[in-house]
Amino acid sequence: MPKPHPEEFRQDVVRVTSNRGPGVTVEQVAADFRVHAMTLRKWMRRADIDDGTKPETSSQESAELREARRRIKLLEQENEVLRRAAAYLYQESSGKRIYPLVKELAGDGVPVTVTCRVLKLARQPYYRWLDRPVTAAEFEQAARANALFDAHRVDPEFCYRFLSDEARSVGSGMSDRTAWRICRDNRWWSVFGKKGGRTKRAGPPVHDDLVRRNFATDGPNRLWLTDITEHSTREGKLYLCAIKDAYSKRIVGYSIDDGMKSRLAVAALDNAVARRDNVASCIVHSDRGPQFRSRKCGRALTRHQLVGSIGRVGAAGENAAMESFFSLLQKNVLDRQQWATREELRIAIVTWLERPYHRRRRQASLGRLTPVEFEIVMTRPALRAA
Repeated sequence: MPKPHPEEFRQDVVRVTSNRGPGVTVEQVAADFRVHAMTLRKWMRRADIDDGTKPETSSQESAELREARRRIKLLEQENEVLRRAAAYLYQESSGKRIYPLVKELAGDGVPVTVTCRVLKLARQPYYRWLDRPVTAAEFEQAARANALFDAHRVDPEFCYRFLSDEARSVGSGMSDRTAWRICRDNRWWSVFGKKGGRTKRAGPPVHDDLVRRNFATDGPNRLWLTDITEHSTREGKLYLCAIKDAYSKRIVGYSIDDGMKSRLAVAALDNAVARRDNVASCIVHSDRGPQFRSRKCGRALTRHQLVGSIGRVGAAGENAAMESFFSLLQKNVLDRQQWATREELRIAIVTWLERPYHRRRRQASLGRLTPVEFEIVMTRPALRAA
């Protein structure tokens, strides 16, 4: 059974079809994007329904109904938590800890997340209590932190050395180094302390560098390169996260959004996996951007059985093959004119990507073939996406 096309890809194809020039038919656009004309017409009809042009239940309304049902169920659970908590606290007038109630509600099917949110409890201490009692070391650490915090609240101009002296004077002994560590973790700084610089440093790599500037590969879906670029419009910036197959130089997945967050990289990975087959164990190489080092991106790699790879800091050649594509995009699309809206720029990017770059631009490294032609000629059988 063929994989469904990604939602972002569908929307882009509909946008291009709606903004097609005179004389361009729907069948021609469908052929350019390698989809069936009937499928494209169904996408356009669904887009009209979602926009309110046709009187049917839109996707947004269906999603709102599902969200309303989920919200009703959540409100019922929260009401049950409040009712049980009131009865529990009325009986336990001695001030017994409320964690047993959380455990009891979890046994009755109320999620711990809902109970803790309603009762304004942190889940981590609850699970720690559920696993084992609080250790003596943790009690001692909390007492030291309380003593330092009390001293800092009274004299906010004191540095950690003076705070440790004040804590020792009330019976909470600790070394200056321990006091510095506790103050650092809780960000209790002296009001006269030196302010740190604004320069951001790249975070630690979450994956090893498996590429080491060697972008050669002997087959498709062996090595993917990814990065994020941005461009300004009169409405604001637009961000593109693209994934390039090092074998055929084809952009196998992308995501375009007005925010540069981890969901941009995750959406691009989901897009690429949905459009390609046999991607298990494929290496995905990127720079040390926070989007690619995020937990969401790491979970997406694990979910799709992909292998992460991250280059070094301050080395432009670590992802040179991807930077060359962005340079080409910059010259052919982004810098050609001043873009008024994000929607206008998005349509231009997708149109150039799917038509001139993939199916008309011949590359010397591919034997003067286009990326699509190269995949058809060199792969057996040809990839479904081609």
